[in-house]
Amino acid sequence: MATSSRRAVPGGGEDRHFAVVDPATGEVFDEAPDQAPDALDALVERAHTAWRGWRADPAARTTALLAAADAVEAAEADLAPLLTREQGKPLAESYAEVARTAARMRYFAELEQGARPITDGRAVRSEIRWRSLGPVAAIVPWNFPLQLASAKFAPALAAGNTVVLKPSPHTPLATRLLGDVVAGALPEGVLTIVTGHEPLGARLASHEGIRHVTFTGSAPTGRAVARGAAASLARVTLELGGNDAAVLLEDVDVERIADRLFWAAFRNCGQVCMAVKRVYAPARLYSRVVEALADRAKATVVGPGLEPGSQLGPLNNAAQLSRIEDCTARALAGGARAAAGGHRPGLPGYFFAPTVLADVPPDSPVVTEEQFGPVLPVLPYDSLDDAVEAANGTRYALGGSVWSADPERAEAVADRLECGTAWINHHAELSLAQPFAGAKESGVGVAGGPWGLYGNLRPFVVHRREET
Repeated sequence: MATSSRRAVPGGGEDRHFAVVDPATGEVFDEAPDQAPDALDALVERAHTAWRGWRADPAARTTALLAAADAVEAAEADLAPLLTREQGKPLAESYAEVARTAARMRYFAELEQGARPITDGRAVRSEIRWRSLGPVAAIVPWNFPLQLASAKFAPALAAGNTVVLKPSPHTPLATRLLGDVVAGALPEGVLTIVTGHEPLGARLASHEGIRHVTFTGSAPTGRAVARGAAASLARVTLELGGNDAAVLLEDVDVERIADRLFWAAFRNCGQVCMAVKRVYAPARLYSRVVEALADRAKATVVGPGLEPGSQLGPLNNAAQLSRIEDCTARALAGGARAAAGGHRPGLPGYFFAPTVLADVPPDSPVVTEEQFGPVLPVLPYDSLDDAVEAANGTRYALGGSVWSADPERAEAVADRLECGTAWINHHAELSLAQPFAGAKESGVGVAGGPWGLYGNLRPFVVHRREET
């Protein structure tokens, strides 16, 4: 199923387009509509009109969302290669993302929204029921365009809201195709995809007709989104950055965990909010940990995502490549040592060799900030208390993990981590049924599971006095 980027822009407006770059080559390969911000009024009004019917029939919503999920699975051979072409990840990971997108749609379609009685001893029968909010603005980043789109629109639609969704201008095409794929299952105006550059996202987040803004991206942009949404007192859900630490205990089997630990840091070229971004290893094991991770970095096949055998693709865009080069250079200038990588390989596009850094100063930005790329600092510790303090010592608090031959002891240490999710002997694995949230500057609100559904609903209480 092919789609043309010259398709009519929803809501009208000038026929403006912008270039889309293949990160494996650095060359333009297609274009997408550049939606005029002043056309959002008509699109949000259309979403509001569609909401009136969509919210009224829960059974029809379930049927439509399940049919949409079936359509996504049937279109995987079109969606996955296009996703790899604009995002860069290996094709197998794109197929997995498409499958996860459909699975999330099914999960929320079948999640029940039950009324609940309130019993407080009074002669009043009270019941909590749930009502949808209205049009939802969903703003999605470029690292998992389809998966994060469904993480926003699936619970919102299942709750009876309608959605206006804006993907990143770096990855607009697969999301537009996703919109085409599900269009046959969803009523008109229920899910609208808009693409373009700023101020489109800012205008969408601050639009007076939007009742909930759900955003995934950086903390600075998240603050701007929250300020915009405050103008109309819209609800906000902000999934922001992470600087997840992996704490290795002294009894850990380094070789046994090395593969899992490496890919928890480097999957999707490290462009994962909840990836391992720092490793704290006991001083006695430090050299072995660095060597094991470096060996895997050197053996990883780096190449275009569409090329068979590629295990690690490029960074998504030129700005992110520049950021990774800068933070790595600053770390090396400050005394760090590249046990593996530390440079661009001899490939066109936005590639950076998977990099393991040793002897990194603890105050280096590659440790204290979110690098969001294929660069992993490994730091030694003498005291476990010091390691936990260092793991907790950043402004982010999204996830963390503890690795040990003794899961019970590891869990006790994990309980001390300041984060939203702590893993034992693995990292960055989520169930569709669990909440996903961070603390500090990692976000506001909850996604995932029933919590993600109810974040798109408001309670409505009915009191009925019992006659005596």
